[in-house]
Amino acid sequence: MINLRPFDLAREHGISTQAVRNYERDGFIPPADRTPSGYRVYTEIHAAALRAYLALLPAYGHAVGGQIMTALHHGELDDALMIIDRGHAQSLRDRDTLDSVRNAVHHLTADSGPATDPSNDADTRTIGELAHHLRVTPATLRNWEGAGILAPTRDPATGYRHYRAIDVRDAELAHLLRRGGYPLDRIAAVVQQVRSAGGTDALAATLGDWQRRLTAQGLAMLDAAGELGRYMESLDRALPGPITASAARHWPPDRVSTVAAPGRAHTFIV
Repeated sequence: MINLRPFDLAREHGISTQAVRNYERDGFIPPADRTPSGYRVYTEIHAAALRAYLALLPAYGHAVGGQIMTALHHGELDDALMIIDRGHAQSLRDRDTLDSVRNAVHHLTADSGPATDPSNDADTRTIGELAHHLRVTPATLRNWEGAGILAPTRDPATGYRHYRAIDVRDAELAHLLRRGGYPLDRIAAVVQQVRSAGGTDALAATLGDWQRRLTAQGLAMLDAAGELGRYMESLDRALPGPITASAARHWPPDRVSTVAAPGRAHTFIV
């Protein structure tokens, strides 16, 4: 098996050698063997692990990508697959949410003509009622208000906020867009566009950008699946049979990492 230096792994991906060492420390790639002088020695398996981990990042993010790799390296293959399944389920929910936003925007923009007089709304909600309706906290609504997304009226005697139908509409749209990962300043611009009913170019651009991000993430998931598959195959080739924990305890290097391969778990000796 070819021996590789941290620099060799780092150069392939344009990252620093310290990043490679950090990934090893965090369990995202298997632990490296050491030379008598203490230098790390990586192999093709480490290179495949690093490719798999980096491919996971645009698909699932840093936290989830790390969870997948550490689960694999602890022999918890089903746990890793469950994390991946959750990621795909989330992607499907995001697509459903995007469709919901499009439908909501269609109705919201149709109902938000400039002739609308919000002061005529007799049916209002308190901040607690609106928070319960959206399943968010009152602090979240106050944060949206500070960002210019919501503009509730105030009771002149008590100072309590009152949310009219138009405010509920804005809050629902903001909630949907936040679910899509958009920052508050962009949401404020979209909500203002809806309020003024002066065109939907900004709104269409937002939804189009969201669609492109979901498409890119879906393609990244396909790429990540391929890299993970190749990593698992490299483990199968390097470890044709399982190594027992008992034998591992007596292995001279005294450094063991359990690595899951398709259908079984191996103990990876370094």
